[in-house]
Amino acid sequence: MDDLRIIELYFERDEQAIKETDAKYGKLCHSIAYNVLHNHEDSEDCVNDTYVGVWNAIPPTRPNNLMSFVCKIARNLSLKRFEFMKREKRTAEVLLSLDELAAVLPDERYAPDVSDEDVGKLISAFLRNQKEEARNVFIRKYFFFDTIGDIAERFGFTESKVKNMLFYTRNKLRDYLIKEGVEI
Repeated sequence: MDDLRIIELYFERDEQAIKETDAKYGKLCHSIAYNVLHNHEDSEDCVNDTYVGVWNAIPPTRPNNLMSFVCKIARNLSLKRFEFMKREKRTAEVLLSLDELAAVLPDERYAPDVSDEDVGKLISAFLRNQKEEARNVFIRKYFFFDTIGDIAERFGFTESKVKNMLFYTRNKLRDYLIKEGVEI
């Protein structure tokens, strides 16, 4: 079923919308959640919570891109659960990814007037101007939280190449944000 019809089902408050969303994006949502949480049960809970979140958001929201909308909700719920769980145990891969990215993003202590939404728009603009392979590697690492090994396998690169691409892209992002007037 196409995304427009699924969205219409949500607007009609037809529970078939959830089934269709699961059939089309369930595996992707589970992958996102699992890459953050590294636990199948917690991932499944986040995926189920994602469907509730989508149900509650549509209507009134009418997303332009249903896949991105659903993935964003799955990712945010997974990160919230991760924050809750990290007090007890830490998942090194996700923490490392977040730490790497935090090093090039503005610190609210030094840039209190820069909103997360503004930074998100700047990052999107930056990524649109990058080579496709660098953009895809960056998104797989920092949005989907894939491991270096998984990214290398997916794109047929060596792990060293992936690490170098991420390093250079992060540095270019930092320089871009500074050029745009964002204090890092």
